[in-house]
Amino acid sequence: MRSLTSKCDRFTCKFLESLASNDLNAQLIFDRERDHYLVMHNEWRNDYRIYGCAMQLDIIDGQIWIQHNSTEIYIDRELIQLGVSPKDIILGFRSPTVRKHLTTIQT
Repeated sequence: MRSLTSKCDRFTCKFLESLASNDLNAQLIFDRERDHYLVMHNEWRNDYRIYGCAMQLDIIDGQIWIQHNSTEIYIDRELIQLGVSPKDIILGFRSPTVRKHLTTIQT
């Protein structure tokens, strides 16, 4: 399970580095004790306030749950490229019914 945490850490850091090239105010928040990982935005662009969660990943029962993704990046594909098995990636932002159907398609 710790190896999944390590892969999640590496992916999130890589993601943050790519964001940082365009957005120096992206904030990475890790709760390693409870296995929650967030990328937040907290800034102003001219007179426009930008605040919110760009991405949330959790590790639950040894699987990486993608809880939220407001980016254009396909997080599941990126994790697979890092060596995470598709069976260890759960699309938590999808309903249980849709997730069950997606699992059936993958097998």
